[in-house]
Amino acid sequence: MSQLPTLSATEISSERLLLRRELHEADREEFIELHTDPEVQAYLGGPQPRSDVEQRFDAVITANATSHTSTPGNYVIADNTTNRLIGLLKLVRRSIDAPGHVTEDGEELELGYVLRRSAWGAGFALEAATAVLRAAADEFPDQPVLIPTQTANKRSLKLAARLGFRPVSTFEHYGAEQTLCTAPLAMFQI
Repeated sequence: MSQLPTLSATEISSERLLLRRELHEADREEFIELHTDPEVQAYLGGPQPRSDVEQRFDAVITANATSHTSTPGNYVIADNTTNRLIGLLKLVRRSIDAPGHVTEDGEELELGYVLRRSAWGAGFALEAATAVLRAAADEFPDQPVLIPTQTANKRSLKLAARLGFRPVSTFEHYGAEQTLCTAPLAMFQI
């Protein structure tokens, strides 16, 4: 596991969203929907069995209650008015063992996001990613950021381009071609 730092912010706000580290019990049904929806999970290995997702949710809730900390770099994307979960976002260190890197020593920051289908097309992924990248730019301005995604996932590649990421390579992983996109974190400084 990497010893390099990840984003320290526990909450990040934007115009319509609140990115929060903690998963709440009230997030249960939306979390389950996110992981069991075949369309949402189409490029992420397919839908997961509800019982597995419920167990994972319970484990995270229990870990949050006992440790009083949540996993650095992982955020719930919530509506800032209702605090309802609309997606998940991560900005974590990419494992040196994972394929796809742009630096020799690896462990660059990796951005990933997934939204409930009902939130698609409203600009939430762009808004959430921009907010977290701006916060990270204040802490790590000289870092490259990666977005690895299945080459077939045209929506994700389009979002990466809108964020200013550019494709730099492809590689095979999870039985499919992946496209690696990158951008310097400094470009998100305000």
